[in-house]
Amino acid sequence: MLDVRVRSQVGFEPERRGSHPYLGVDFRTLHSRAESAGSIPARRIRRLFSFQRHLLSSRLLRGAPHLNPLHILDEDYCGQAKCMLEKVGTWNFDIFLFDRLTNGNSLVFLTFHLLNQYGLIELFQLDMVKVRRFLVLVQEDYHNQNPYHNAVHAADVTQAMHCYLREPKLAESLTSFDILLGLLAAVTHDLDHPGVNQPFLIKTNHYLAALYRNTSVLENHHWRSAVGLLRETELFSHLPAEDSLGIERQLGSLILATDITRQNEYLSRFRTHLDENDLCLGHASHRHFVLQMALKCADICNPCRPWELSKQWSEKVTEEFFHQGDIEKKHKLEISPLCDSEANTIASVQIGFMTYVVEPLFAEWARFSDTRLSQTMLGHLGLNKASWSAMDPETSGSSEEGESEPGRPTEEPSSRALSQGSQET
Repeated sequence: MLDVRVRSQVGFEPERRGSHPYLGVDFRTLHSRAESAGSIPARRIRRLFSFQRHLLSSRLLRGAPHLNPLHILDEDYCGQAKCMLEKVGTWNFDIFLFDRLTNGNSLVFLTFHLLNQYGLIELFQLDMVKVRRFLVLVQEDYHNQNPYHNAVHAADVTQAMHCYLREPKLAESLTSFDILLGLLAAVTHDLDHPGVNQPFLIKTNHYLAALYRNTSVLENHHWRSAVGLLRETELFSHLPAEDSLGIERQLGSLILATDITRQNEYLSRFRTHLDENDLCLGHASHRHFVLQMALKCADICNPCRPWELSKQWSEKVTEEFFHQGDIEKKHKLEISPLCDSEANTIASVQIGFMTYVVEPLFAEWARFSDTRLSQTMLGHLGLNKASWSAMDPETSGSSEEGESEPGRPTEEPSSRALSQGSQET
């Protein structure tokens, strides 16, 4: 495990730098904004509440009494969040509101709730203090300065994964081990994302690109980072070593499936299975493949959410793209596709992404799981695409013209689409 970062009392070790001058910039401050002096106390209060909440939960798990009256505030937050968690399986779940109600701890609260709801903590005899510590460290290792690839995105993907796990075909066939893997993969699938895409890392000679030989660079890093936290917290230390290693390997297989550069590979395989009707969920390998497809759907499901939620995600991911483009301009690098704010709009980026990446994937998922949820997602996708088209008439006209051509392929060349996984297709 070459890519396991070292923690210390003073923080993370500095990342190794490549030859390009841009890499002297710490990725963790890439999207940070200057804060006024007045905002510092508020930030400290939020951190105090977060720390207090962590202490409270740890004491409760150990059976210790409350030692600080601040727990009243925490219980108020938890009470409101608890009401939302009663509807965690609904597709219109507002993860932004939930994150506010949990004071920025949506990933910890939601995942802990799901692990408990599925009975996984008891079934796998997990130490609840270790579970809590693992989730807290995972949440901390997401860069909340990133407009899109942050802990809230991970929580949103995890909630979507939960919705898919409840679909009849999956609920009837998946084992508890499958569900545990699916949730862990969703939680960690973008762990320590730097807020820039793979081509950027490659062209700036970043050490991660060299480490993974320019192949699934980010996905490999997310996986190895997740393994590092699993080992640091010893979450599965009570299991036989072979079982623990098996979890790590299968977790990697799921996370690596989110690499958008392999989108056609997975989609073609999925389509072939559906055409030949030979998916047998009684076989572990077929269940694992379906989990891979479910995670891929969860990762890019934002355009299939209700407009009020989808629009916010669209704005956030485009902000992250354009910020990368601004950095590339500043350092006289070739501007990555869809990252040039002068040549693209939020609407044009989203219409292309929906047409060439999202629609083909979710059309096949609906063939596999023809349920009310699948139809709801496709319905939102169509309405959201129409809404963006109304804001960008030129893109709308060219898109409609392209869609009317019989026999037009569902995928366009790489320059036409960039997934919200921040990879070049």
